Amino acid sequence: MKISKLIKTSFCLVLIGTFFVSCKEQPKLETSRTSNSGHPSLILTQQGVKDIKANLGNIPVFDKSLITTQKEVDAEIKKGIDVPIPKDYSGGYTHERHKRNFVVLQKAGALYQILGDEKYANYVKDMLMQYAKMYPTLPVHPKPRSYARGKLFWQCLNDSNWLVYTSQAYDCIYDFLTEEERNILETDLFKPFADFISKENPQFFNRVHNHSTWGNVAVGMIALAMDDDSLLQRALYGLKDVQINPNAKDNDGGFINKDGKIGFFANLDEPFSPDGYFTEGPYYQRYASYPFLIFAQALQNKKPELKVFQYKDSVLLKSVTALINLSDADGEFFLLNDAQKGMSYYTSALVSAVDIAYHFGGNNPELLSIAEKQEKVALDDAGLAVALGIKEGKTKPFVKKSIELSDGPNGDQGAVGIVRSSGLELVFKYTAHGLSHGHFDKLSYSLFEEGDEVVQDYGLARFVNIEQKGGGNYLKENKTWAKQTIAHNTLVQNEVSHFEGKYDIGSQYHSNKYIFSVENENLQVASAKEENAYPGTKLHRTMVFIKDADYNKPYLLDIMRVTSKNYNQYDLPFYYLGHIMQTSFEYSKLNRPEVLGTKSGYQHLYKEASATTNGENIKLNWLHNNKFYSYSAITSKDDEVILGRIGANDPEYNLRNEPTLILRKKNAKDALFVSTVESHGTYNPVTELAVNAYSNIKNIDVLYNSNAYTAVKIEMKNGKIKVFIISNENNDEDAEHKLTINNKDYTWKGSYIFTENK
Repeated sequence: MKISKLIKTSFCLVLIGTFFVSCKEQPKLETSRTSNSGHPSLILTQQGVKDIKANLGNIPVFDKSLITTQKEVDAEIKKGIDVPIPKDYSGGYTHERHKRNFVVLQKAGALYQILGDEKYANYVKDMLMQYAKMYPTLPVHPKPRSYARGKLFWQCLNDSNWLVYTSQAYDCIYDFLTEEERNILETDLFKPFADFISKENPQFFNRVHNHSTWGNVAVGMIALAMDDDSLLQRALYGLKDVQINPNAKDNDGGFINKDGKIGFFANLDEPFSPDGYFTEGPYYQRYASYPFLIFAQALQNKKPELKVFQYKDSVLLKSVTALINLSDADGEFFLLNDAQKGMSYYTSALVSAVDIAYHFGGNNPELLSIAEKQEKVALDDAGLAVALGIKEGKTKPFVKKSIELSDGPNGDQGAVGIVRSSGLELVFKYTAHGLSHGHFDKLSYSLFEEGDEVVQDYGLARFVNIEQKGGGNYLKENKTWAKQTIAHNTLVQNEVSHFEGKYDIGSQYHSNKYIFSVENENLQVASAKEENAYPGTKLHRTMVFIKDADYNKPYLLDIMRVTSKNYNQYDLPFYYLGHIMQTSFEYSKLNRPEVLGTKSGYQHLYKEASATTNGENIKLNWLHNNKFYSYSAITSKDDEVILGRIGANDPEYNLRNEPTLILRKKNAKDALFVSTVESHGTYNPVTELAVNAYSNIKNIDVLYNSNAYTAVKIEMKNGKIKVFIISNENNDEDAEHKLTINNKDYTWKGSYIFTENK
C-alpha cells in the first residue's frame, strides 16, 4: 500500500473513532475539561494542526515521517511505561531510559494533536503522572562527577534536555488534562523541576555556555507551556542577585561565569559571531542548535513581539546555514575543538533546525535540498512548510563554497576559513579558544576529500553514551591528549602546548585573520597570524589551494613562518590517515617504539622511526581509501623526521592508534616550514591497477624569506616552475610591491602573487 493511501486510511479511521468517542463523552468533557486555552502553541499551533490534517496523505516526506514516528511510539506504548529510580552515568540503563522517555513523550504529544487518538494523550499523561509522583522524593543524582548534578540524570544538562522535550508534550495534551491534573503536574513536577535547574543550580543556569542554553530554554519552554511570565523572565534574562565566584570552573576546566553575563539572550549575544559561527565549534553548535531554535520557534509563536528571529541581525537563522557550511561532502561536521567524528546534519537536531530556518527565515529553497537528503521533517508547523516546499518543487541545491566564518560576538576574534576546490576541503582554524570545549591548536588545519578525512584533526577523547568507557563521559585523555597542541597539525614549541595548555591564559586570546581570498578558483589563499601562543614568538601560516590545468586535482601549499626572540625546538606534526607506500628519505625503525615525551600530549605518542635530513626535500607517499597522496616538505640540514603513532601511556586503550609524521627543528630562533599536499592518483582493487600513484611535484624551494616577503618555488615533474610570493606585513589589497630575486623582478598589486617562471 502506498504511503499516502496508508496515511489517508489511518487518518480517516482515527477521525471516525474520535468522532464517536467525543459524541459519547461530550457532557463529561464539557464539565471536566477546560475549554480550549490556546494550546498547542509552542511548536505545533492550532492553525498548524489544521493545516497538517488538511494535507495529510499528500505530503510525502511528512507522511513518511509521521508513519515512522507512529510505529516508534506505538512500540513504546506496547512495552509499557518505565520510570526507574536514577542511578547510572551516560549509557547506563536508567540514564538511557529517562532519555528515551522524554523523546517519546514529545513525539506522542505531536501524534495526539495530528491524529487525534487519545491513546497518545493518555500515554503522555500517565507517564508524566509517574514522574510527578517520583520527582518530589528524589535526592540529587548519586553519581558525583558533575559540577551541577541533576536528579533524573547525573548532570543538570540532561535534566534540562528532559524538560525541553517534555514541555512540548505537555503543551500538546494541555487541553486534554483536567485542571486538577494540570495542577498536580505543575505543582509537583514542572515548577520544582524548573527551580532545581535554575535557583538550586545557579552555577549551571547563570552562564554563557551550551549547558546554560539548555537550562535557560528548559525553564523558558515550560514557562510558555504554563503561561508563567515570571519563569519566562528568568529564562530570558537569568537569575538576578546571585553571586558566583568569577574564578569557579566546570568539569572541563572552563570558567563558569567570569563576565557576569546570564540568560537566553546573553547566550545569543556572546557565543555567536555575526556570521552565525558558534565559538565552541560545530559539534557543540549542533547540540545547542536544538534548544536555541526550538525556543525561538516557541517564542515566535507565543511572544512575537520579542522578534527573536530578528535578534542580532537574524543570527539564529544565519547559524543554520553556517553549520551546514561547516560540514563535509557527506554532511559530517568538521572537527573543531571537542568533536566526535561522524556527527552530521542528519541528526534530529538539524532536522528541526533546517525546518525552522526554512519556515521562519524566508523559505530559502536551498535548505529544501538538505531536508531532501535528511528524508524526514519535524512533525510540526515548520516541518509541514518544508514538506510542502519539497512537494511543490521549490528545491534548489545548497552549494557549499569557500567561506570564512568570523569568531567572537562582534566578529573580531579570528575566524575559521574553509577553502573548497574540486572535491577537496581545507579547514583552517584561527579562532578564539572556544570556551571550555576549546583546544590548544592555533593555526591548525585538516583536509578532506569527498567526505573522507585525509589529514585529520583527532577530535575528542570520548565514547559518547557508551557506558563501558568512563560512563560515556569525557575520558582523562581528552585533557592529556586531545586538547593538547601536539595532537593537531600545528606548531609546538619546546614540547609545550600553546598557552602552556592553560585555559585561563588561552581564553584571553585569539588568532588574527590576515588574508582570505577565494574569488579566483585556481588560486585560493587563507592566511592568519598568532602572536600570543608562546611569549616572544610569532606564528604566521599561509595555506594556498593551487588548481593547475595540467592535473586533475589541486594541491595545497602550506607556509608556516616562525619568528622568536629566543632559540627553541619547533615540532610541526602532520596527521595523515592511511598506509605508507614510500618515503624519499631513509629512516631507522626502532625495534621497540619509544615514548616521545613526558607531558603536553607527548606522553601519548610513540616514536617508531626517525631520520636526520641533509637539507633536501622529504616526501611521504601514502594510500587512503584507494586514493594516493603525497606530502613534500622543505628541510634544513640536520632537521629530524619522526614517524610516530598515537597510543602510548594508554592502559585502557582509550586512544586510536593512528600515525603521524613530525618535522623537528632544533635550536632554531626563526624558522620556516614549507610543504605541499597532493591528491594525485587512485587504486582499483577490482582491476588491481594503480593510476598516477606518484607525486607530480619534483621539488619545492624557498627563493626568498624576510620579515617583509616570503617566496616559494614549486618545480613540477612536467618541467614547469611556479612561484608564490606573499607580503608578510602588508595585506592591503591595493598595495603595490616590487621584489627582485636572483636578478628577476616581480611586481604585483595586493598581498600576494602566483606566477609561472619561464
